[in-house]
Amino acid sequence: MSMQATIESKIQESLAPVHLEVLNESSQHNVPPGSESHFKVTVVSAEFDGKMLVARHRMINKLLATELAGSIHALAMHTFTPDEWSEKNQQAPKSPPCLGGAKREQENQ
Repeated sequence: MSMQATIESKIQESLAPVHLEVLNESSQHNVPPGSESHFKVTVVSAEFDGKMLVARHRMINKLLATELAGSIHALAMHTFTPDEWSEKNQQAPKSPPCLGGAKREQENQ
């Protein structure tokens, strides 16, 4: 099973999201082609009702502890209640361009 599918499955099983999007953004970073190391997740779940942002992120971190201890290098999380998602016009922020690692070094030369 791919890392993306693993993330989707674990979140789906535990949080019963009304919306879930898992994007592999590894190709936007300085990693080998086909890598599964950088992800963006957008999760909309009633499980987040009454919880602060840090508590929501801790829920995701706990679900994905094994993956985060292994091959996942970065995980951008956007967590919303159904009402918040509606207020955001059902859109999560776009990820900024990667300027880390070798890309930054090349730009500074």
